[in-house]
Amino acid sequence: MAEPVAPISRANAKGLDAWLRGRASRVRLPLAAAIALGALGGLLLIAQAWLLARILNAVIIKEQGLDAVWPLLWQLLIVFVGRAIIATLSDITAFEAVARVKRDIRRELCAHLEALGPARMRRERSGDIANTVVDAVEALGKYYGDYLPQMALAVFIPLAILAFVFPASWLGGIIMMITAPLIPIFMIIIGKGTERLNQSQWRKLARISAHMFDAIEGLTTLKLFNASRAETRMIAAVSDDYRRTTIAVLRVAFLSSLVLEFFATISIALIAVFIGFGLYYREIHFLPAVFVLLLAPEFYRPLRNMGMHYHARMDAIGASSQIIRLLDERPPPLRTSAAPPPEGPDLRIRFHDVGFGYEPAQPILHGIDFTLAQGERVALVGPSGAGKTTIGQLLLGFLRPGTGRITINGVDLQKVSADEWLRRLAWLPQRPTLFHGSVRDNIRLGMPGAEDAAVRRAAILANAETFISALPQGYDTMLGDRGQGLSGGEVHRIALARAFLKDAELVVLDEAVTGLDPESASLITQSIEQLARNRALLIIAHRLDTIRHANRILVLDRGRIVEAGDHAGLLARNGAYARMTAVHQPTAP
Repeated sequence: MAEPVAPISRANAKGLDAWLRGRASRVRLPLAAAIALGALGGLLLIAQAWLLARILNAVIIKEQGLDAVWPLLWQLLIVFVGRAIIATLSDITAFEAVARVKRDIRRELCAHLEALGPARMRRERSGDIANTVVDAVEALGKYYGDYLPQMALAVFIPLAILAFVFPASWLGGIIMMITAPLIPIFMIIIGKGTERLNQSQWRKLARISAHMFDAIEGLTTLKLFNASRAETRMIAAVSDDYRRTTIAVLRVAFLSSLVLEFFATISIALIAVFIGFGLYYREIHFLPAVFVLLLAPEFYRPLRNMGMHYHARMDAIGASSQIIRLLDERPPPLRTSAAPPPEGPDLRIRFHDVGFGYEPAQPILHGIDFTLAQGERVALVGPSGAGKTTIGQLLLGFLRPGTGRITINGVDLQKVSADEWLRRLAWLPQRPTLFHGSVRDNIRLGMPGAEDAAVRRAAILANAETFISALPQGYDTMLGDRGQGLSGGEVHRIALARAFLKDAELVVLDEAVTGLDPESASLITQSIEQLARNRALLIIAHRLDTIRHANRILVLDRGRIVEAGDHAGLLARNGAYARMTAVHQPTAP
């Protein structure tokens, strides 16, 4: 079962509502247009009621024929058409406001996720992020398209109706004034309970989305360990709990609608009774009496609509809490300048006594100090958790050193433009990501304007040309998400082709051949030998047989460099590297 979710406090709910209203200032013009059109539609509604009252008075009381009321009927038809046009324009402008707000928030979320970087996002559940960017933002639409315009119309239209009702029947106007506040009062009372349920519901939905996403990603593992049935039962239980809480929210929502309709109906009935007695005792004429009776339901309609759209506000508050939680995540500090990396005949990278920790009290790296020059291959080895990948993330610029600094040709990396620095390096991760699209588009991911000849040359250098040519449409073959349809080795070779196409000065290889079959690993190793020529190469490796030809091997343990040297020299020391080599040495059959 899903764990209980604490509701948002009243103070936090007010803060979330203020955040939502602050976003409305960005679409002030279309929202104002939607409200103005709604107000004009309300005035036409009053004109419609007046024309209907005059037609009924002419036919019933004055006993006039069709010829006499034809002008009124034509005017009524014009009002009908005008209201239809205005309602359509109001919907269009409100939709424009909603589209702009959702686009801006999604753009801000995507930019913030990019600023947080992949190192931070690895600690977040993908399903939770997807739910926030897609469903949570989508839930804000009714707040801006329905709730905010209706809040303004719920004030303007009743006041406009009262301005016409009082001259016709002061008693009807007083009844409207007395009964009108009852609807928003009960709406707020009932809405408070629904608000808490709704906020809790959004958090449950986010957790269910993340759980489902994880289950889909790990479906192969679940099948292999025969745990898919247990996971299915777990998802069924979580879904059933979500269904029950959804029904509870809907029950309260329907109850609130029933209460609003009840008070509106009672109020209209009171007006009808007093108007009826006024007609019976001849205290009011038929024309103003019918006019007031026609306006009575329309007087309460904006208030009832506001009550129904109040649930859009509660839904938006629950959704915005997820959005704000993500936006409140502090990204790494910005670069102090946007200067391009210093140009020079050779690239030279230096780690100066670098330390790093995700938490200040728990450092991961201590005093990392080494150099990497163009044409040189430096390998990082060590047990899992030693800090190898963290060093790579620091060099890529996804993390910032806690102590010390990294320099590029003598200039601090934090003073170098991130875009320009990433333009000069390539990265081959342990699990390369291919996107839905053609093979050609996946190879030129970082160089979208590359010519076909360059793409083909990069594929040849990556030993990928043979299998790509054998595909049904060659380079135009469409791939599924994450390279569905290709083997692991083929995915790695396409990722390696990206690096060849980019022709970067620095290449970072993070476990580039881990988990591949010997043939694929051999092909990729050959391509890496080609890639390493006249480039700076940082290799993060677990398979020690892939780094024998590295210029320097840095052995890490618990975030420190405990040994450094070439393969032969480290073996001669008979230290940590020699022990690791002995462990990884294949045994004779």
